Amino acid sequence: MSKPKRDFDLEVFFSKWEFAAKYHLAASDAQSLSLRELLAFASPADRERFEGLHLGYTQTFGAPSLREAIAGTYDSVAAKDILCFAGAEEAIYVAMRVLLTKDDHCIVNTPNYQAAETLPLAICAVSGVPLDENNGWSLDVDKIKAALRPNTKLISINFPNNPTGAIASHAAFAQLVQLCRSRGIWLFNDEVYRLIERSPELRLPQVVDSYERGISLNVMSKSYGLPGLRVGWLACRDQAMLLQFERYKHFLSICNSAPSEVLAEIALKASALILSRNRGIVRSNIGALNAFFAEFPHLFDWREPDGSCVAFVRYKGAEGVENFTRQLVEEAGVLLLPSSVYRSELGPVPADRFRIGFGRAAMAAGLGVMRDWLTQRAA
Repeated sequence: MSKPKRDFDLEVFFSKWEFAAKYHLAASDAQSLSLRELLAFASPADRERFEGLHLGYTQTFGAPSLREAIAGTYDSVAAKDILCFAGAEEAIYVAMRVLLTKDDHCIVNTPNYQAAETLPLAICAVSGVPLDENNGWSLDVDKIKAALRPNTKLISINFPNNPTGAIASHAAFAQLVQLCRSRGIWLFNDEVYRLIERSPELRLPQVVDSYERGISLNVMSKSYGLPGLRVGWLACRDQAMLLQFERYKHFLSICNSAPSEVLAEIALKASALILSRNRGIVRSNIGALNAFFAEFPHLFDWREPDGSCVAFVRYKGAEGVENFTRQLVEEAGVLLLPSSVYRSELGPVPADRFRIGFGRAAMAAGLGVMRDWLTQRAA
């Protein structure tokens, strides 16, 4: 098993700053809940099930009732099509290790979550297809078609996109599905930000519902705002492939945490309330960001993203984005993610961007400190 060629830059950066910075404006998740708040959503039966839970091993595929709840978030998926993991990262790792061999070729859209390219690169040849920065980070299916090789086995996409928040058009998505179907190529979509879109009309169908070789990744961490549960999953209607994923998981986590699985099921049953709350926070924060960036047009290029609770903002200051973000966190305690964290081995990523997160309720305080810091610097 080959080792990835580089460290996980985002996690290395976060290991230094995530809990040291006073104002975390780079967070990628929606507002979380306390255990007490989550349990308030539980039915009496589920509350009793949680409090009386036996702390033994769980099923490798995930608890049957949890898989039923997850399957209910799809249009054409049954519980048998779901495999649970200890977060999304384990699911990505397993999918890439099982799907790809050294003789294969993989296509990945960029920018992207680093694991989507670093893990395939440790296995086989990988081509990057950039989203069009000058057209709202749109997906050009013709560029993917041009990148195809006879041995292309997998196309990996991420919509809503991390870090840009872009969502492919419905037409481009349909073209991509048809392209994969015509060649028998697997299509993997990281859908962890689905259900937090600027408009419901932008929401894409889930890949697993759209294509027989589609694999959908999701997790409780992002749109649901519950990363502490460490519960993610793959949805795949190819039972033979799903079984291979399950066999690989035996060498990793083996099974999920029993309390986390019960809590994830409680959250999914209350998803309408949780998602409505999180979408409200995102809408409010976007309003605050619109006002903030309007104050500093000489420093920032900002556009509301299509979805998710992150955006990739251009910084126009003379010192460059790396110096800007470093000084901001060191002097004011406000954390943003510079674009170097999203550098790609597959092609250039704009070097003048930073990721800002706006899914958490406390964003306004950090934004106020950042405003004061910028104003004082300009004085």
